[in-house]
Amino acid sequence: MSRRPLGQLEAEVLAAVSVSGPATTAELLSRIPGDPAYTTINTILFRLHDKGLVTRERDGRQYRYRLAVDEARLVADKMHDHLRYASDSSSVLSQFVDALSPEEVDELRQILEHRGKRT
Repeated sequence: MSRRPLGQLEAEVLAAVSVSGPATTAELLSRIPGDPAYTTINTILFRLHDKGLVTRERDGRQYRYRLAVDEARLVADKMHDHLRYASDSSSVLSQFVDALSPEEVDELRQILEHRGKRT
């Protein structure tokens, strides 16, 4: 089994919490691809809690985790951070758009057109 970067696993756990709503480590474990260890997911959840990205409440002997932030805002902020630190942001944007599916291009076009009408 190949190992994935920790950031990717954190993103997968956040996505699983976002989709499932309040869930325990065991419930989330079945939603994470690649058969990660229970302790790995539990550690990721503790770290996400420390970062303020998830909240938790006791449910018997375990915790039930809930997303504490808007997932779209979280991902958008990360994308913006990466773009801000790029030496050639135009090239980054161009490559990003080149990698989009036709459906995603249409969605982006609609968003930009709508934004243009608001200003």
